[in-house]
Amino acid sequence: MTEKKNFDFYKLAIQIEAATRKAFQEMVADHADEGIYAFALYSDEGAMTVCPSTNTQEFLATAPERDLVYYTFEPAEWRYEADGADKEFNKICSELYDAIEADFEEDDDEYSDEDDDDDDEEFVEFQQTLYQTCIDVLLKLKQEDFFRKLAGRDIFLMFSVTDYEYDREKLKDMITLLNDNPYRQQYLDWMKTWRK
Repeated sequence: MTEKKNFDFYKLAIQIEAATRKAFQEMVADHADEGIYAFALYSDEGAMTVCPSTNTQEFLATAPERDLVYYTFEPAEWRYEADGADKEFNKICSELYDAIEADFEEDDDEYSDEDDDDDDEEFVEFQQTLYQTCIDVLLKLKQEDFFRKLAGRDIFLMFSVTDYEYDREKLKDMITLLNDNPYRQQYLDWMKTWRK
């Protein structure tokens, strides 16, 4: 089995923080009059992407009434999904893609079942470290009051993963950690309506 290289998550965190700052600054500069109320980072199950998403009260007013809570809190449905600091986030995604390709793409002729198990464990560790890095960046910026100062209001913050079943207790903890605002309770109340 080939030797795995160590991915530099400390460097990645610095890149994600800088990109997040730039993305939100761009959103406020271009769309403040639309009533920005939410910002998220999101990834995918394959851990190859990190993207920003921003939503506005103006856009939320166009959502179907019966699905209003879903549109309020689901970053994939937000107005400025994958928008902001495009160059910076594209660079981050390229680095993640390259790391996954280099470290976790399997060659059936080279690897045994035992190697595959090792790869699976290492991939899950990589994936979870990426997710936690994104949450940590959002928390750092929240603790600095970065979002509220820039937008002039409380901002709902979250990290999400496309097509991924997040552990509900972890999700609840993350929403609680990132939000000291009325959105927190709204989200937790919404969670209670989900099927088990």
